Amino acid sequence: MDMLTATRVFVRTVEVGGFARAARALDLSGAVVTRQVAALEAHLGARLLNRTTRRMSLTDAGQEFYERARVILEQVAEAEAAAARGTQSPVGLLRVSAPLSYGISHLAPVLARFRDRYPQLHLDIDLADRVVDLAHEGIDVALRIATRLAPGVVARRITALDTVVCAAPAYLRRRGLPREPAELAEHETLSFSYLWAGDEWPFQGPDGRSQTVRVHPAVHSSNGDLLRELAVAGGGVILQPRFIVEQALRAGTLVPILEAYSSLDLHLYAVYLSRSHLPSKVRVFIDFLVEALAGGASPGS
Repeated sequence: MDMLTATRVFVRTVEVGGFARAARALDLSGAVVTRQVAALEAHLGARLLNRTTRRMSLTDAGQEFYERARVILEQVAEAEAAAARGTQSPVGLLRVSAPLSYGISHLAPVLARFRDRYPQLHLDIDLADRVVDLAHEGIDVALRIATRLAPGVVARRITALDTVVCAAPAYLRRRGLPREPAELAEHETLSFSYLWAGDEWPFQGPDGRSQTVRVHPAVHSSNGDLLRELAVAGGGVILQPRFIVEQALRAGTLVPILEAYSSLDLHLYAVYLSRSHLPSKVRVFIDFLVEALAGGASPGS
């Protein structure tokens, strides 16, 4: 058995979701694909796939082998391409997941520069505010905005992100200006569904003391842009990263409130599968993001 070939067949079978699809993708017969995977399982002494007439799924051993094998195959492909060209420039496909609003406003403007620097590297960008499963969805690196990450997550911090509590002037004229965080409990609030703090908004006062306010949102949404536009229309108070509300603040359609208090301490993180087997395409992408986005630099700078 050719271990490398069998591993490639297995990885492609997992990626496309079935033996018949893998056979078409690899231009092989279904019987050959089945035999390669069976031979690989026999060599490893472990079942990698659960098979039924209707579906296929990874076993625990198969999931672990797939995650490691995918990284190894990418490194082999990079080494082959580098040897052919006499260069270490990364090649292939880089799959990136990023939050929708941040991806549009900050990631998109710098991608052209990244492509100029690494023209042999092709990008597949998925914009979604949900937390993706990197291994299951075949994502190489995911950008996440959070105050902290779950234990065990492999990540690099890219940059800090300010947060702002704000509302429309018309709303504040109608409901009054909150002067203490506790007053927000009596206001219409608009809440981001994926906010780690939920409906308990944290604040730190100028004296350094912390407090948490239980708000009662009129609206929950998984998209910060929708909440911003609803706030601009007078719908209530929002707590959002500055990059979402910056233009509205400059235009005066939203105004900051409770400016003496700080709130969520957010950061942009690059999350990836393994620190010990980091493909060069992931490494150069993360290094580029630190260069382009850290320190609050403008995307176009």
